[in-house]
Amino acid sequence: MTNDPITLIIADDHPIVRAGLRQIIEKESSFHILDEAEDGETALQQILSRKPDVVLLDIHMPKLTGLQIAEQVSNRPIETKIILLTMVKDDKTFLKAIDLGVCGYVLKDSAVREVVKAIHTVAEDEFYISPELTSVLLKRKKIIAQAAGKSPLQQLTETERRILYFIADLKTNQEIADIMFISKRTVENHRVNISKKLGVQGTNSVLKFALENKEML
Repeated sequence: MTNDPITLIIADDHPIVRAGLRQIIEKESSFHILDEAEDGETALQQILSRKPDVVLLDIHMPKLTGLQIAEQVSNRPIETKIILLTMVKDDKTFLKAIDLGVCGYVLKDSAVREVVKAIHTVAEDEFYISPELTSVLLKRKKIIAQAAGKSPLQQLTETERRILYFIADLKTNQEIADIMFISKRTVENHRVNISKKLGVQGTNSVLKFALENKEML
């Protein structure tokens, strides 16, 4: 990890929201705002040309939505981490965002309080979600057992199930390591093994599985 500031773009069609986020972000010496955008097309152009470390995207913007931008970015070799800002507690949209590789999902009402932590978290290749969203987003039906009657969870060791539980609880790799008194690298290795055993691939795939199966862990 270098000492270079985390570069950012803020995209929201409401000037007051952008100004509020800028005011909070500019207080942090470890952040540097590259640009702002008031619509989705401008935001996408800025992301592609300036390649920020992190972009804050309103889900509902004119011309292109935050999800449409996320889909465009996911199809390109860009390392920019996306944090979506939303007013809606919608689990369907949330899971779609995870599928697209979005790294952060923050309620606008909480953004002033949470944006700094969210940016630092996703810049460290971790996932961030507003705590207020968890009670709504995690109320999902249990996954129906496979035709053979065997749950994929049965393939996991006790340690792997415990790590999967902490993942569902939105703990970072470092937080899990601290709780379990193991190294961060060991947690990362366990996550790789969990992915292989569950047969899931792609960014945030283990997180999505953990959220959908939290009641079974």
